[in-house]
Amino acid sequence: MTADSSAESGIRVVRDDAAERYEILVDGRPAGFTLFEVDRHGRHVYPHTVIDPDYQGRGLAKRLVADAMADAAARGETVVPFCPVVARYLRENEVPGLVVDWPRPPGQADPQ
Repeated sequence: MTADSSAESGIRVVRDDAAERYEILVDGRPAGFTLFEVDRHGRHVYPHTVIDPDYQGRGLAKRLVADAMADAAARGETVVPFCPVVARYLRENEVPGLVVDWPRPPGQADPQ
């Protein structure tokens, strides 16, 4: 996956399935990533997002998560947002076609 809607600005989001993450590149250099893990139910669990300090304050986390969630929706994946950045984005933005399985409180069982 390469989301290249801002190619003119030198920003690209790419999916690296082997590393289980989406990366955001600025002028070809890694500027951050959001991790995902596929759980036993086939859901994509997002535990953590990082933006390099040299690139913070430019809206890159939002762009990274927006492109990652749009790609997940296009792939028909179910997302579980444990990462606060991903969770906030999903609470504040509609992602057409995305299935979100919100994390359960401690002690509540996962679906069977």
